[in-house]
Amino acid sequence: MKAKFLITSAYLILLFAFIERVNAQQGVFKPGDYRDGVYEKENSVNRRLIPYTFLREADVAYKKRIWRDIDLRDKINLPLYYPLNYEASETRISLFQVLKRYAISGQIIAFSDEQFLIPLQISDVKTKFSKCDSIEESSFDANGNEIITKVWNCDSLSILRNILKYRLKEDWFFDKQRSVLDVRILGIQANLYIEDKETFKDLFWVYYPACRPFFAKHEVFNPKNPAENRTFEDIFWKRQFNSTIVKEENVYDRMLLEYLRGIDNLLEAERIKNDLFRWEHDLWHL
Repeated sequence: MKAKFLITSAYLILLFAFIERVNAQQGVFKPGDYRDGVYEKENSVNRRLIPYTFLREADVAYKKRIWRDIDLRDKINLPLYYPLNYEASETRISLFQVLKRYAISGQIIAFSDEQFLIPLQISDVKTKFSKCDSIEESSFDANGNEIITKVWNCDSLSILRNILKYRLKEDWFFDKQRSVLDVRILGIQANLYIEDKETFKDLFWVYYPACRPFFAKHEVFNPKNPAENRTFEDIFWKRQFNSTIVKEENVYDRMLLEYLRGIDNLLEAERIKNDLFRWEHDLWHL
């Protein structure tokens, strides 16, 4: 009796599998079978961030703090800038849209200072994510008197096009326990480009280690092979972006632009970058 039951169960399983295969070949799909691609994406969905190696203060033999700007107009940085319209591509969003989504939901805290001491309220964050302009409209009452009213027009999409720069705050250090020169990003600041004034406006800071779990969930377009798309966490972890140093920690606490202009500013930024790697090279040079 038991053997007969097992044979019947196996026969039914094979029958259902055959029916499913025939339906798939004939183009019969059930709800949930529709997907945008030839396979189910599991890599980025199940990605987990790489934990930092434990670091003691006694193991840090050398440290330097650097501030650098990522200009999204550079070709290599375009994957961080596009797409501009979330509704056009729900499977891929820009870096600013990631920050916007989780900052509004409260999962990422936005700060007004780079020391991460003054958090912004969610209402204040929403205000920064929309651009509001007022226009005056005139109308007339029954007696013919002109009435001027101020109408506010808020646009939350144009700000996506004007987020053209991010500022990174990072620490370079030599870990004598592992004998490596390493770097860890501490914070990211979004900068809004003001077209009429041709200048940048600081929006907010976010604490980078708190953003890493969310950066690991969202893909970044890979122009060389879209089948091997990276995540935002991969971009920052592997340093796959172009940037310019704008400040190193100094006794005056000043930016490079405060005392250098033009080509001198770029040469000083290059000098700071070379000093970091020259320090590591001289450490092992006999």
